[in-house]
Amino acid sequence: MSTKPSRARPALFAAIAILVAGGVVAGGLVTRHNQGEQLQAGAAERSVPTVSLVSLKDIPASDLELPARIEAWARAPIYARVSGYLARWNVDIGTPVKAGQVLAQIDTPDLDQDLRQAQAQLAVARTGLTLADSTAKRWQALVGQNAVSKQEADEKQNDFMSRQSTVQALQASVSRQQALKTYTTLVAPFDGVVTARNTDVGALVNVGGASGSELFVVSDIRKLRVYVNVPQRQVALIKPGSKATLSVPERPDASYTATVQSTAQAIAAGSGTMLVQLAVDNKNGELLPGAYANVRFDLPLDASTVSVPPGALMLGKDGVRVATLDGANKVRIKKVTIGRDMGTVVQLAGGVQRSDRIIDSPPDGLAEGDTVRIAQAAPVKAKS
Repeated sequence: MSTKPSRARPALFAAIAILVAGGVVAGGLVTRHNQGEQLQAGAAERSVPTVSLVSLKDIPASDLELPARIEAWARAPIYARVSGYLARWNVDIGTPVKAGQVLAQIDTPDLDQDLRQAQAQLAVARTGLTLADSTAKRWQALVGQNAVSKQEADEKQNDFMSRQSTVQALQASVSRQQALKTYTTLVAPFDGVVTARNTDVGALVNVGGASGSELFVVSDIRKLRVYVNVPQRQVALIKPGSKATLSVPERPDASYTATVQSTAQAIAAGSGTMLVQLAVDNKNGELLPGAYANVRFDLPLDASTVSVPPGALMLGKDGVRVATLDGANKVRIKKVTIGRDMGTVVQLAGGVQRSDRIIDSPPDGLAEGDTVRIAQAAPVKAKS
C-alpha cells in the first residue's frame, strides 16, 4: 500500500485551517475598522450640540399688572368744633346718609352759658348806647344856645362813639357764640355712607382735628379712586383716558373697568415709580374703600420688542446675554438689557432684534463661534 495519500491529508487540513484562521482575522479587522469609523462618526455627531429656538409668535401680548389701593371718591372726617357731651347719635357705620342729614347732637352747657352772658352784656351796652346818644344830642343843642362849651359837647359825642364800638364788639362776640352753637349739630357734608363712628352717648367731646379724634367718617363710595405706582419704564405708556382692568381678592370671578384720571407727573426718588390715579364706578357697592386690588394695564405692544422665556438668558460676570445663530448655524453671543420681567416672559429693552434666531435654554459651555444643530419640531399628529 502507498503511504503518500495518508501523508498529504494532514497537510491539506493544516492549509485549510490556516486559510480559515486568516479569514477570521481578516473579518475581525474589517469589523473593527467599521466599528471605529462608526464611533468616530458618532463622536463627531455628538460633538455638535442640538438646540431649539425661541418661538416669538408664542409670546403673549404686553400687559402690566400692579398692586393698587382703593380709596373713596370723597372722604370727610367729622370733628367736633365745640366741647361738650354727646347727647345722641342718629347713624351708625354702614348707614347711607344724604347731604345735610343730622349725624349727632352735642350738649354744650359751657357754650350755652357763655352765649347767655354775651347776650346780657350786649343788652347792657345797648342801653348805655341809647342814653349816650340822647345825651350827645342834647349837649349839641345846648352848644347852639351857648349854655355849654364846645369841648363838653365833644366829650359827650366821643362817649357815644365809644359805647357804639363796645356794642359792635359785644355783638360780634354774640354772633361768634351763636355760630359755634350751630356746630353742636353734626351733619353729613355730602351723600355717602358712614364708614366710622368713634363716639357714643355721654362721651366727652373736645375740640380737635388730630387724626383718630374724628367722631364720624362719611365716604362717597358711588365712585372710587384707585392709586397705583407705575415703574418708570412704563410711565410713558400710561396716559389719561387709558383703560385698565381691576380685580379684588374677595371677588376672584369679577373684574371692573377703571379709567386713568391723572398722573403725578413726577417719579418718586425712593421707589422709582410714578403715582397714577384711576376712577372706577361702584354703583353696586361691591368695591370697598381702603381695599387692596390688582390693576392690569393692556399696554400697546411695540412691534420691535423682543420677549424671551427666562431660560433663554445667560447670566454671568459679563452681564445678561443671549445666544443667537447666524446663517451658518454658528453661535453669536449678544449682550442684552432687561426691560420688564413678567415671570414667564422677559421683555428685552435692547441688544437683539426680532429677526434674530435666539436659542432657548442654551447648553452649558456654549461659546461664541460654536456650530450647533437645530432640533426638528415634532410632527403634528392629525386629528382622527
